[in-house]
Amino acid sequence: MKRLTIVTAVLVLLGMVTPSGAAEDVEEGFQPIFNGKSLDGWEGDPDLWQVEDGAITGRTNAEKPLKHNSFLIWREGEVGDFELRLEYRLEGGNSGIQYRSWQEPESAGKWVIGGYQADIADNAKYTGILYGERFRGILALRGQKVVIGENHKPTVVEQFADSDKLQSAINPDGWNQYRIVARDFHFIHEINGQKMIEAMDEDTEMRRPSGLLALQVHVGPPMKVQFRNIRLKRWPAQEKKVALIAGPRSHGYGSHEHNAGCALLAKLLNENVPGVRATVYRDGWPADEKALDGVDAIVLFADGGARNPILPHVEVVDRLMKKRVGLATLHYAVEVPKGEPGNRFLDWTGGYFEGFWSVNPHFEAAVKPAENHPIARGVRPFVIEDEWYYHMRFRENMEGVTPILTTVPPDSTRERPDGHHSGNPAVRARKGMPEILAWARQRPDGGRGFGFTGGHWHWNWGNDQFRKVVLNGIVWISGLDVPEQGVCSKTPAVDELVMGLDDPPPTKFNRDEVAKKIEQWNRE
Repeated sequence: MKRLTIVTAVLVLLGMVTPSGAAEDVEEGFQPIFNGKSLDGWEGDPDLWQVEDGAITGRTNAEKPLKHNSFLIWREGEVGDFELRLEYRLEGGNSGIQYRSWQEPESAGKWVIGGYQADIADNAKYTGILYGERFRGILALRGQKVVIGENHKPTVVEQFADSDKLQSAINPDGWNQYRIVARDFHFIHEINGQKMIEAMDEDTEMRRPSGLLALQVHVGPPMKVQFRNIRLKRWPAQEKKVALIAGPRSHGYGSHEHNAGCALLAKLLNENVPGVRATVYRDGWPADEKALDGVDAIVLFADGGARNPILPHVEVVDRLMKKRVGLATLHYAVEVPKGEPGNRFLDWTGGYFEGFWSVNPHFEAAVKPAENHPIARGVRPFVIEDEWYYHMRFRENMEGVTPILTTVPPDSTRERPDGHHSGNPAVRARKGMPEILAWARQRPDGGRGFGFTGGHWHWNWGNDQFRKVVLNGIVWISGLDVPEQGVCSKTPAVDELVMGLDDPPPTKFNRDEVAKKIEQWNRE
């Protein structure tokens, strides 16, 4: 029998790992993500999920049949490149392990998940396969090595094992060991040491670089599934990893749309910038800060001031900045309180919105891009109305800071009474002078920062120049070269812009007016 380390022995006693192979897992960097006692860190329908006998247990019954599949979601981070090991036991029905998945609670239901699934079934055909839940259907049957192409369909390139023989390695009545490996877009499922499938996802339109981890109970006859000894190991992404952190809902329909704005930017980065993998963390800071391990850039789009979600995590961010991680702050996120938080922003991004010094008027700005900075590549002058913040507090003598976008604000924007955001004598003294709306900071250690004060109106992402400068800025802080013509992306249609907004549209919302405005911007 293998000798257990003290740490492993404690984990065994707690029921978090089993003696067999446990020491190796601890040494390899696996972390338990189920404590064996409660569903802390997991979220699902409490009528379906409990902890029984040290195992996560999902159960359905005939008296209250499911209308759709339901999931227990791990809420302490997303998974990108990872290895997951667990044990499962199934009594009837169908289950599965979701990874790199997504949730659409408004349209599909509160506990509904879509994405890659490592299947589990009580029949002799489907356990171990790769299934796309709400996501392209069966992608690899047992014993198959497949390549998923741009047509969204798999092609079998090798039948490496017989499905029936693989089924014989599965214990239908007891516990089985499941192993899932996801590296880049290469996936492997193993059960009890036997490889079940291998897949390469080359479907660039639909493949997913990261997402949620979840466990499934299935519609149909009553069933019971149990999971225990759940351990996760993450690897740094092989590409530039960008974490877009979206603040909670804020101002109402069409403004400060942090979640939808980040989702759109991430989609455009993943589609148009080779070498970037962008992931969105919704409604505030990632629950598990290990999700930021290995990031190359953080983009923060959120409310600011005392509500800025970065404030409780200043030391974590500072450690990342010392590793030369880039930081972009968008719109209200450029504001933090004066003092220590403001001083950190001066170091990280070169500037910030300081109360009683900076102002936040709504106005139509004639925006002029810089001439000799990568973030301004391909960006033409443009005119757009927004809540443009200006008169930032910058580093002394603009040391290491380069203006990216400037405008001469209307004098009327300087005539508001004194206040925390509204006006002050220093602003009024600068009538007729240009102000900085976006800037870049090259830190001495090689790290980079970017500040952008627009972003109040969600529809402004439909302006090709407005959108391009932000995409350029994110690419630049990630340490990549910005293309000579900038990051070019297809103008999003109104239907795309309204996806994922925090609130339903008001009765007065007019899609045609938004569409006409976008067309006019991009025709000028």
